[in-house]
Amino acid sequence: MDVIQKEFCCDIEKCKGACCVAGDSGAPVTPEEARTIESLYPDFEEYLSEQSKEEIKKQGFSLTDSDGDLVTPLVNNSECAFTFVDERGITKCAIERAYFDKKTSFRKPVSCHLFPIRITAYKRFDAVNYQELDICKPGRICGKSQSMPLWKYLKEPLVRTYGPQWYEELTFAAENLPLEK
Repeated sequence: MDVIQKEFCCDIEKCKGACCVAGDSGAPVTPEEARTIESLYPDFEEYLSEQSKEEIKKQGFSLTDSDGDLVTPLVNNSECAFTFVDERGITKCAIERAYFDKKTSFRKPVSCHLFPIRITAYKRFDAVNYQELDICKPGRICGKSQSMPLWKYLKEPLVRTYGPQWYEELTFAAENLPLEK
């Protein structure tokens, strides 16, 4: 219900890209995404620091973390190895920068695109859950000030993940189901 009820709009000027830095492991990736990242590495390598490049050489393009999940490598057990810091001190995704520079059609791992939603896959269904983290407090404040529901803010990655029909059904549910506020 949080995905429907909560308001959110990323305020990267305030959080400085903390979602690319905070956490105990890298961003979750699928095996297909890991292969895609590896094949596209020449398209975004130029945006990476030397330290990131070294960590990718050492750790690879993905690895299995202590929970058994496939994730992106980290630099100094902190930021994702596929990030860079821009001139304003904001941590951003190098893969996504290559996408916006029209060097690739792959935007970034879907787990990053969906954040702060996290997907837990079960045998018969996926649990689509909102992770309310302290690092995203600016996003909650911004979302509330703009009256932006989380499900609307994350339309593009939700459609990317589940398709337009699923999103239409989510929209119907969000707009028509009586919910406690």
